[in-house]
Amino acid sequence: MPTPKTAVLLCNLGTPDAPTPAALRRYLGEFLSDQRVVEIPRLLWWPILHGIILRVRPAKSAKKYASIWMRDGDKSGSPLRVWTERQAVALNAQLQASSPDVTVRYAMRYGSPSIAQQLDALQAEGVQRILILPAYPQYSGTTTASVVDAVAQWTGKIRSLPELRFVNRYHDDPGYISALAARIKAHWQTHGRPDGTTGKLVLSFHGLPERNRTLGDPYYDECQQTASLLAQSLQLNAEQYLVTFQSRFGAAKWLQPYTEPTVMALARSGVQRVDVACPGFTSDCIETLEEIDQEVREAFLTSGGQEFRYIPCLNDEVEWVKALGQIGQKHLSGWL
Repeated sequence: MPTPKTAVLLCNLGTPDAPTPAALRRYLGEFLSDQRVVEIPRLLWWPILHGIILRVRPAKSAKKYASIWMRDGDKSGSPLRVWTERQAVALNAQLQASSPDVTVRYAMRYGSPSIAQQLDALQAEGVQRILILPAYPQYSGTTTASVVDAVAQWTGKIRSLPELRFVNRYHDDPGYISALAARIKAHWQTHGRPDGTTGKLVLSFHGLPERNRTLGDPYYDECQQTASLLAQSLQLNAEQYLVTFQSRFGAAKWLQPYTEPTVMALARSGVQRVDVACPGFTSDCIETLEEIDQEVREAFLTSGGQEFRYIPCLNDEVEWVKALGQIGQKHLSGWL
């Protein structure tokens, strides 16, 4: 019998197709309609989303996306799509070097190519075993579980299902931590290491409503574990780094401390330099390139800080792709 075809589907959050209000309206409409993301009852949320947010926010967000839009060869695209695609190509090459029967594709939870589109394509190619690999190292119901939901919605329409496996988390994976440390060390080799008194390393993770944590979401604890392991790898003491949370949305209390107010307070207290890394994002995106490297940078410098350095995400760094391959191989055990 022929060996069953095996695939890895690398799933990231998503992105608009273009930096335009129309594209942002479609993307935000899909994203903010996910009840994993916004847990407000639809009877209350729908008028706010369609009556206010989708009328006002797309134009503002389009300008932000336009400021970071990338050219990739003869194409253009959002950084998140460009980097996720490059990761998938590199991961495909790495896994096929030892297991030629494996293929790697990427999908977006919101936007295109969608998870359902890619699963349809893989099944049409005769793939019988699929590993779902979210691009989120830390598990959250708002991200990882939402990917599982999208796969479940697809399975509800399919008569003959492939075998499916899911990677829930890898926040403490040694290869992931090593790749993060290598990224930061390479930055410090060029720019020097902050001293911990007048200079700090800020590890900024995406935020969540505090209510999610209260109800049992493990995301906050996993972010803290990642930060602790990374600090150990970098040989940092508690005075040399901080953990913060960004991208707050709405009036509810979110995970704290918030990134922007924290760096402003550091500047006012005499800290002259901050280096900011975003360990929870494996690909640079709107939250890192615009929110951190533009908005938070400006907030720090206008508050009296002198030197702001953003450390890029893992993207397609060789050590990260190697670690991602090892994570994949571990979860593919028995299939190859």
